[in-house]
Amino acid sequence: MLSELPNIGKVLEQRLEAVGIHTPADLSEVGSVGILQRLEAIHEPGCLSMLYALEGALRGTRWHTLPAEIKGQLKAELKTLQAGD
Repeated sequence: MLSELPNIGKVLEQRLEAVGIHTPADLSEVGSVGILQRLEAIHEPGCLSMLYALEGALRGTRWHTLPAEIKGQLKAELKTLQAGD
């Protein structure tokens, strides 16, 4: 179950399943930014906190412990995504 991963609660798990993410392997294959893109496509917008949570889940850690460099990269990617709207 996705909700067994760090940062993934039941509500986020349901949102992930709505865009075809059912396993940790799916999460890894699509990546945190790709998942946000999928959510946007079905009018379920994500946010920076969600992006951090997804990345933390991929790395097996709480999002609070992500290195500042990774957080900066994710923030820049989110801005790029939002600029394309």
